[in-house]
Amino acid sequence: MEINTLISSQSQDWIYFNLGVVALLILDLGVFNKKAHVIKIKEAIGWSIFWIFLATLYGIYIYTSRGATLATEYFTAYVVEKSLSVDNLFVFAIIFETFKIERKHQHRLLFWGVLGAIVLRATMILAGSALLERFHFLIYVFGAILLFTGIKFLLKKGSDHFEPKKSKTYRLAQKFLPLTDVPHDGHFRRLDPQKGYKAFTLYFVALLVIETTDVLFAVDSVPAVLAISRDPFIVYTSNIFAILGLRALFFVLEDLLERFYYLQSALGVILSYVGIKMLIEYWYKIPVPVNLAVILGTLFISILMSFLLDKKKLRAKA
Repeated sequence: MEINTLISSQSQDWIYFNLGVVALLILDLGVFNKKAHVIKIKEAIGWSIFWIFLATLYGIYIYTSRGATLATEYFTAYVVEKSLSVDNLFVFAIIFETFKIERKHQHRLLFWGVLGAIVLRATMILAGSALLERFHFLIYVFGAILLFTGIKFLLKKGSDHFEPKKSKTYRLAQKFLPLTDVPHDGHFRRLDPQKGYKAFTLYFVALLVIETTDVLFAVDSVPAVLAISRDPFIVYTSNIFAILGLRALFFVLEDLLERFYYLQSALGVILSYVGIKMLIEYWYKIPVPVNLAVILGTLFISILMSFLLDKKKLRAKA
C-alpha cells in the first residue's frame, strides 16, 4: 500500500491523535505548569509514569484495533526512540549549564523544544516513509548509516564534549539576531537598557541550540524507527510519545546521567543491530518480537552493568 493511500485511510487516527497531543500540551503549559517552578523529583517521576502509562495505553489501543504485529512494532519503535532520546538528556544538561538557565525555567524551555521536535519528526518521518516507498534501495543506505553510527558509538571513549557557544547555531544567532545579556527571567526577548530596544535573550538562543541538536539526533533515530516499522502512523505516534515523556525523564535522571556508564555502548549495539536488520532485509526479515527482545535485553544488560559498576565504585570509595 502506497504511503498516501495509507495515510488517507488512517486520516481519522491522525486527526484525533494530533488533537489529543495539542490538548495535552495546552494542559501541560497552560494549567499544570503555568507558573515557572523547579520540577522536583517526586513531580518528575509522577509525570514520567503518566507519559509511559499513556504510551502503553495507546499501544493497547493499537493492539485491539489493528492487531498484535503493529502493536509490537509500536512498542519496539517506542523503546528504540526512548533509549536514543536518553542521549539527548546529556546535551540538555550542558545547554542549561552553558546558558545559565535556572531550574525553574528549564521545563518551559523543554516544552517549546518538544513542540519544535514534534513538527520536525512528523516532517522527517513522512519524507522518509515516502522515500523508502519510492526508492526501496534507500533502505540499504539507511542501514549502512545506522551501522556506521553504531560502530562509532561503540568505538568512542566517553561522550564527545559538546560546547553550545561554539556551535554554528550560536555563531549564526550572534551574527544575524540582536542579542542581549540582560537576565532573561524566562523570556525570549527583553528590553536592553543600553541598546534601547528589545533583543533576543540567551534563553531564546538556548532554544535554537536545542532545536538544531534535535535535528542531528533525528538523523539517527528516524531511520532507526523506520527500520522497525514502515507504517508512518506507527512510527510517528511512537516517536511523539517518546518525545513527550522526555522532559519529565530529564528531571528524573538529571542527577543519574553520569552513572549510565554503558548507555553509549548499548546505543551503539542497538543502532548496529537495526542497521544490520535493514541491510539483510532482502534475504531475511527478523521477526518483530525478536527485535523487541534484543533491544530490551541490550538496555537491561547496560543498566545492570552500570548499576554493578557504580556499586563497585562506591565500595572502593568507602
